[in-house]
Order: sequence, then structure tokens, then C-alpha cells
Amino acid sequence: MDRILMSNLVKWKQSASRKPLILEGARQVGKTYLLKAFGSEQYKNTVYINFDNVDPDIQQLFEGAIQPTRIIEFLAIKFSMAITPVDTLIVFDEIQELPRALSSLKYFAEEAPEYHVVAAGSLLGVTLHPGTAFPVGKVDFLRLEPLSFEEFCWASGLKEKITYTRKDISLNNNFKGEFADAFQQYMVVGGMPRAVTEWFESKDMNTVDEVLGAIISAYKNDFSKHTDPMQSERMNLVWQSIPSQFAKENRRFVYGVARPGARAREYEMAIAWLVDAGLVRKVHNVSAGDKLPLSAYKDLQAFKLYLLDIGLLRVLSGLSSGDLVGSDDLFSQFNGMFVEQFVLQQLAAYPMYYWTSGAQSEVDFVTQISGSIIPIEVKSGENVKAKSLRVYREKYNPKLSIRFSMKDLELNSGLQNIPLSQIWLFEDLLSRHIQAQ
Repeated sequence: MDRILMSNLVKWKQSASRKPLILEGARQVGKTYLLKAFGSEQYKNTVYINFDNVDPDIQQLFEGAIQPTRIIEFLAIKFSMAITPVDTLIVFDEIQELPRALSSLKYFAEEAPEYHVVAAGSLLGVTLHPGTAFPVGKVDFLRLEPLSFEEFCWASGLKEKITYTRKDISLNNNFKGEFADAFQQYMVVGGMPRAVTEWFESKDMNTVDEVLGAIISAYKNDFSKHTDPMQSERMNLVWQSIPSQFAKENRRFVYGVARPGARAREYEMAIAWLVDAGLVRKVHNVSAGDKLPLSAYKDLQAFKLYLLDIGLLRVLSGLSSGDLVGSDDLFSQFNGMFVEQFVLQQLAAYPMYYWTSGAQSEVDFVTQISGSIIPIEVKSGENVKAKSLRVYREKYNPKLSIRFSMKDLELNSGLQNIPLSQIWLFEDLLSRHIQAQ
């Protein structure tokens, strides 16, 4: 299964200023698979250590001195291989489970930068013990998300057609039907690697739903494993309430929907845990659409929560694939939250907010890219009338506005419409717009 991030890993390997790398991301988004594939494709040897289930002798190794020479010598004996700087990739998986292994990255950066060391962490922000020496400034970072829709299309055999579309954007309508079919599949399967693999191997949505249900159960187990019973209950209530939050007319997060009478101060830590673990995405409201940075104008009390993956959202909502496929309900369920979830998931690399003007207007997303603020409207079909986006554009006159919908590709007076089923064109079109300025 090809991942876009593989090219970033290759760039890291070739960088003259390379430092030990930490690959972040929620559990089960494919970090281990990607790093093993990277090692297999780019190196002669790979030393792989999973600290979530580590041999006692390796745990004892890191309880002693954590100088790179000592660690390398021990691992060479343990794995019966020569560990050389150029030919060997050293992978420390679930590194948050052994804080001294995380601390060792500092020494690899300072004393043995010639070695290629990659660490993966699922819960770095929530499981580190107090007093852990995090190697600030001594590591590089990358983040892995669930499969994007483009990566899903690659897995379905459409990679070459996407490449053609990117080379000549006028070809995009030639494959419109195939992209639309893949889009509908992605909306119910999502991007969790195990679910995607199951779909393409079996084409059985029942087993896909079993996989997604098991992932949700594993996340819930993390709640209780890493927190006390009270916090675990609060996290579960927040997690379970997300579909109901979007069923409201005003879709901002309301604590009372999670539990009647719930107060912000009681649930703030639970939400922070879910965000740090990568399980939910938090999108704050901004009321100023023309001031940078947007982060300085966000309302800390007004926000929406989305899940990390649309397939997980569907299962958590109690909807079967049959409830959505072939029906306009694919877009209308929970006030269009599935389409918003889809767009946010594809644009996860960008800082996202939503804009409101009193109680009259609301633009789905607003982001800042290359010094410009860009409003983004998400429409669930071909009816693209958007009063809120019009109000925003009249008030702030942005150079570029984006609308995702089911309509064809079109640029009209600074409003760029992008088909939902070709959302990967966003970066290409954005780049062209920036170059044209």
C-alpha cells in the first residue's frame, strides 16, 4: 500500500542535516508498516524494536547508559548483524513506552548523527512519564494520518489516471465516473489501513465494519489503560457524543450533549487527551477573517470536534454502508458532517478554523497558507448557493476562495470550485494561484 509520506522519508534519509526522526500519528494509521517498508526499500538491513512488547534484555539496555556506541554494539550482537550508518535503519516503535529510549535520540543527534534512527510514537503527548527528557531541537518530525482519498485511489488502481489529471487538468472529466465511484467507497470505508486492505481484498462491508469496530474498541481500551476511571469515562462520553454534536442546528461542541449538566472544566482534560492522541480534530471558531495569524484570534470556548477518520465516524454513528451508498443521505446525514469530515481529513496538514459573523453567517473552514487567508465552503451536492461565503467575500475580499462540491472544476471571479471526488487537486490549484500572484 503506497503512502505519500514515503517520499518525505526518502528526503529525510538524503538530507545532510538529518537528525533522528519521530514519526507521529494515532494508533493503527500504518506507521509500523510504512517504516518497515521504508527500511526494506531503502536500506540493506533494518533493526526493528517495539517498546510496547520489548524483550527484557533490551529494556535493561536502556536502563543503563544510553550512549549510542553502547546501544549500537548491543543491538549488533542481539540481532546478529553489522549495524552501519549508511546501510542500516534503526526503528524504535512505540517509543513513548520507554522514555529513556526517547531520551537516547538526543545522544544519537549529538554523538552519532551518521546513524539513521527513526522512532514511531502513537501517544507521545499523553503517556510520557513526568520528568522525561524530551530531545527538544534534536529530532525531526513527520506525521502520518489515515490514508487520504488520493492514496485510496492509488490502492484502487487509479494512480496513473491521477497523474495524468495533474499533468493536464483538462483531462479531469475523462475519469470523472471512476473518481466518483472511488469517492463513494472512501466515504463508507474511510482511510484506516486495515479497513482499506480488507475492502480491497474481500469487498465485504460486514468484515470492514468488524475491523472498524475493533479499532474503536482498541481506542476505548487506551482510554482506560492510560487514564484513571473518571477521565476514561469522560473521554468515552466525549467520543461517543461527536455524531450527536453535529445533529444539532448549531454544530459547535456543547458539553451538555456529552452528558447533561457537564461543565467545561470537567471535560477539558478529556478533550485535550483525545486531541493529543490524534483521535479527534479540534477546529476553533474565529470571528476575524482578515487578521494573521488566525491562531491569535481563535475563540477557545467555541469549537467543533471531528474524528480522525470518516469510516470510524460512520461506524460510531451507527450507520451501515447501506444507509449511505447510492443515496443523497450520504451528504445530508447529521447536517452534512460526513462531507465536512471528508474535507477536513484531506486537508489535515493545514491549520483549520471556522468563521462566524454573529448568528447570521458561518463559513465551514478558514485556513492560512503562504500569508493568505483562504475561506473554504463545503457543499454536499450541486446546489452551491452559499450565503455565508458570499458575506465573507464581500466583507474581506479574499484573493482566493475555495468551494468543494459535486460540481465540475471551475474558477469564477476568485472562487475556485473543486469536485469532492478530485480533492487532491487542491494543492495543485493553490500552487498555480500563488505563482500567478
